[in-house]
Amino acid sequence: MFRRILSKLGQNFISFFFYIGDMSILLVDTFIASILPPFNRKRITEQMSKIGIDSLPLVFLTAIFTGMVLAFQSAYQMQKISGEIYVASLVALSLTRELAPVLTALVVAGRVGASITAELGTMGVTEQIDALESLGTNPIKYLVVPRFYGLLFMLPILTIYADIVGMLGGYLVGILKLNLGSTFYLTMTFQSLTVKDIFTGLIKSFAFAIIICVIACYEGLSTKKGVQVSAQGVGKATTLSIVTSFILIIAVDCLFTVLFYVIF
Repeated sequence: MFRRILSKLGQNFISFFFYIGDMSILLVDTFIASILPPFNRKRITEQMSKIGIDSLPLVFLTAIFTGMVLAFQSAYQMQKISGEIYVASLVALSLTRELAPVLTALVVAGRVGASITAELGTMGVTEQIDALESLGTNPIKYLVVPRFYGLLFMLPILTIYADIVGMLGGYLVGILKLNLGSTFYLTMTFQSLTVKDIFTGLIKSFAFAIIICVIACYEGLSTKKGVQVSAQGVGKATTLSIVTSFILIIAVDCLFTVLFYVIF
């Protein structure tokens, strides 16, 4: 029994490094293919529309409710020390540095990442990817690169959008519930924000875009190579894609937070 446990742990340990290695290879291949012509602008534009425009309602709801809840919770604590005037600063800094990029990435990973994995997985199961290869088309160039560009361009834009909407939610709470005054709230918001705060959130969003794209595309493309090539296999790949993306987004966010804390 002890040998079986050690054997299982060893297999999982080795499989983990194979998994990381395969994703690293896909990432390098995607980078190389993304800078080499030709560039299919139509497919890139389509992916930008699917990833960005179609995600606006979900990002809006997530950001505005987050801003409102954050304002309420900050006011609850600040009232104990008569510091309600700092609610605007807390909301603005928390959103731009942490909550807006992370929550936006999680929303996009759940909506777009799952869609990418299911789409590519279905193409693999139905041998459409094999058909592309037989026609001399590079699947990474044709399938992965447009999604890579779409996520890399649109996720930072969605993050800025979430920053604005989230601060709007805090603004509504500040003037309607806390009676802070519109001009005063806006002044405190803009005085507390610096270029560094917005910049750190955007750097995180670029990293999150790469994570979502690589994991979603890898799980989708590897479905055709799996032991169970079926609809169930596509479902498992989609679930694994979402879970892995969520974990890596939180882990990378923690890493960047520590790094920016040391640097700045």
